[in-house]
Amino acid sequence: MTAKALSRHDIIMNFAAPPSLEDLEGIARQVLESLPDELTEICEDLALKLEELPEDSLLQDMDLEDGYELLALYHAGDEVSPGVQKKVANDDDSLTLYRRPILDLWCESGDDLAGLVREVMIEEIARSNEFSEDDIRKLIKSHHQGLL
Repeated sequence: MTAKALSRHDIIMNFAAPPSLEDLEGIARQVLESLPDELTEICEDLALKLEELPEDSLLQDMDLEDGYELLALYHAGDEVSPGVQKKVANDDDSLTLYRRPILDLWCESGDDLAGLVREVMIEEIARSNEFSEDDIRKLIKSHHQGLL
């Protein structure tokens, strides 16, 4: 009898239960502590939130039809005074990760979950802080998968 070789996808998807909000939060907190230097100062006081899915009102505001289209959302309370924007996060700034859309993408891609969460977080934080698409790609590429 020969053993069937398992593909990477088979191994990754072999869970008794899907990762919980708490599991995902643990991964996200580790990512937040190991962000690329270019994002560390920006995120010093960033609040991290996790939700199952985006609320319907948010989807309507963003003109999205499907809650699975939104993986994360950076909310910046970025006015220090009228017309003056700050460059670092404060207690009003938050990053919300949406568990079900992230897990759906994870199942479709077969990628490492921690690496996927890292990429989602880096992209959302950088995009919200007006990094260029080239800079975002460089941040993601240089922020190696083996950090967690």
